[in-house]
Amino acid sequence: MTFLPLKIPPLLLAGLTALLMLLPVMLRTGHISGWHGLRSPLLVITLALFFAGAIFCLAGVASFRRARTTVNPMRPLQASTLVQTGVYRLSRNPMYTGFVLLLGALAMVLGNYLSALCIPLFVSYMNHFQIGAEEKALSELFGDEYRAYCQRVRRWL
Repeated sequence: MTFLPLKIPPLLLAGLTALLMLLPVMLRTGHISGWHGLRSPLLVITLALFFAGAIFCLAGVASFRRARTTVNPMRPLQASTLVQTGVYRLSRNPMYTGFVLLLGALAMVLGNYLSALCIPLFVSYMNHFQIGAEEKALSELFGDEYRAYCQRVRRWL
């Protein structure tokens, strides 16, 4: 599967995963349902996942913009700066972490176990075909500085 690395934009993959998560609910009910079934504690958790996911995504993009480096995940060799500040002190992949949190919020809304099983598939694909290729490129670009960063900061959280 050497043709897959860096081929599907992560935002598109997150969207496709969300659509895949909707499928079991649509097949079972004929429509998208869920919000009406969330009770107060679950609603709080769902909203927390949603807002944390959105913040992680936006903070990741903002950090890249401040550093004036590429935000394009399909071209990691175009990175001009190794961003290690802001949300990048918590996660080497805050935008992808944000996507997982947003997908988690969607799973809570849908209340369907089959939908939730799509999240580990997303993470697995990202680890193997996106992040692995990015890490290889960043290691080539930034050498020991990047490897030291990897030792300090976790891939996800």
